[in-house]
Amino acid sequence: MKKMFYMSEDIASMLSVSKTTAYRIIHKLNEELRSKGYITVAGRVPKTFFDKRFYSDEVTE
Repeated sequence: MKKMFYMSEDIASMLSVSKTTAYRIIHKLNEELRSKGYITVAGRVPKTFFDKRFYSDEVTE
């Protein structure tokens, strides 16, 4: 089964930050989702939303 959510360990690894910072990022993203009416899960953020907010479709060099 394909993973639908990133957890703090995933984000910490991808962004080279501490788990505490990763939790803060997740919290901010989940606040944004809640303000738009979505249901969120503490400590997890949907992969598609995270990727959209952190990574551009354009390749920059």
